[in-house]
Amino acid sequence: MKKISMIYLLPVLILLTVSSCKKSFNDDATNNNLPNNVPASLLLTGVLTNMVDLPDGAYSSSTESTMVYPNASNKDEIWGQYYIYNYDYYGNNTYDFDPGADYYSTLTNVIAMEKQAIVAGSPSLNPYSAIGKFFRAYFFSKMSLERGDIPMSQALQGLSNLTPAYDTQKAVMLQSLSWLESANSDLTSLIASGGTLTGDIFYNGSLTQWQKVVNTFRIRLLLELSMQSADPDLNVPAQFAMILGNPTKYPLMQSASDNLQYTFIASINTNYYPQNPDNFGQSGSRQNMSQTYVKLLDQLQDPRIFAVAEPSRYQVDTLKQSPTAFSSFIGADPGLDLGTMYSNAGLQRYSFLNRKRYYSTYVGEPSIQIGYPELMFNIAEGINRGWASGNAETYYIAGIQASMASYSIPTTGIYTAYFYHPPVGSTTGVADLGNYNTYNITVNWNTYYAQPAVKYASGTTGLTQILQQKYIALFRHSGLEAYFNYRRTGLPAFTTGPGTDNGQRIATRFLYPLSDRTGNTVNYEKALASQYGGNDDINGIMWILK
Repeated sequence: MKKISMIYLLPVLILLTVSSCKKSFNDDATNNNLPNNVPASLLLTGVLTNMVDLPDGAYSSSTESTMVYPNASNKDEIWGQYYIYNYDYYGNNTYDFDPGADYYSTLTNVIAMEKQAIVAGSPSLNPYSAIGKFFRAYFFSKMSLERGDIPMSQALQGLSNLTPAYDTQKAVMLQSLSWLESANSDLTSLIASGGTLTGDIFYNGSLTQWQKVVNTFRIRLLLELSMQSADPDLNVPAQFAMILGNPTKYPLMQSASDNLQYTFIASINTNYYPQNPDNFGQSGSRQNMSQTYVKLLDQLQDPRIFAVAEPSRYQVDTLKQSPTAFSSFIGADPGLDLGTMYSNAGLQRYSFLNRKRYYSTYVGEPSIQIGYPELMFNIAEGINRGWASGNAETYYIAGIQASMASYSIPTTGIYTAYFYHPPVGSTTGVADLGNYNTYNITVNWNTYYAQPAVKYASGTTGLTQILQQKYIALFRHSGLEAYFNYRRTGLPAFTTGPGTDNGQRIATRFLYPLSDRTGNTVNYEKALASQYGGNDDINGIMWILK
């Protein structure tokens, strides 16, 4: 009997042993030092970090907690012809558009953020779901502005759909505008109930501030659609007038304090301004100002030139011109052959970025993503186009003055300018205050605004003035927005030549990602056939530009 009992007990012992081993294996495979669930607040911080476009082609990487710096595929300011490379080791000025931004991973985190808010006990209408609608509109519309038709309605479905169809650009824009309308409505309800966002790096959780961002961005997107403003499905003028005519329902930014902007921190070496004392010697003279931008400031006798640039040392030291004369500020033609530009830059014939402002500290200036000055010009443009009643000049003036104030240029008074001028024979690249000459410059708003080229005029002339001033205000801010405005309006005039390549043309779109070409081939080819004659061409004309 004893033997029989052992025979029957043996399978039980084996099962217990196997069960015990299985439990041990699962326990060992789980790292209890890592989170199994990421809270909505942490996901929000990552999404916000990934939406930022920083100066000098840098972008913020939340996964690496560091700043990633310029490369040939991220040249927003170069493509906006603000400043340009003169040394090909660091970059060039060609319109060699690549696949551009890919926010699908970020959008996946938006969905995860919304789900985690529900898991944590939030109702279906909560701050994360509301802001999630804004993110959808922001990221999908931006990818569409770069490429045209994109996967949207069938995207983000994971393994259940690895080959999503492409939505037309019109469908993307209609849906984005709808999301923004819904986000505004949701935020109104949530604000009334005292809702807030945790993990918000911009506004410390204020839904009131985010509601202003939502509607300010919607105004921007409506302007992006100006060439399709007659489309009855979009109804652009009516939407614009509705927002502008009901500030209680659709609050907008009221001052620069409402800006959605990224602030740099000197005490955290992974959050330095992209240009700072550490790279002054390397790049302080490798990028010079562009003629497109500097010439416009010179023509308008604009005091912002003293804040953002330095006079050409050739003009000052050799030709003996005043360092504060507008004619002493010289930008290079972006179309120049890079060898010629490098030679001229070495002879100090060009203006450089103001090295006191952009290289002497680690914080630089806040990087505006969606801002009040741009909003003022967008409203002025919409009124000028006849989309709503109102005084375009009032908004135009407010935009200029807000931009000047961001540089601490007084309405009337003295602006102190600092221009880098190393001692004779110096070969060091140290941004020391002793290497700067100081100049007190008298500025007067009334004198500036009285110039015929500045004082607002109605009609086509006024539209040109608005677009030129918007371009000036977008310097170093809002990523590709200046390029998008040029592409849409042709203003200000960009120049081309051997240095810009692409057959001396300004490219009009970015390519589709390689993953689309290789992993979603059928739908990719359908999208090309319906838009660009079957060619993934950087000079193709997307629907929004027709």
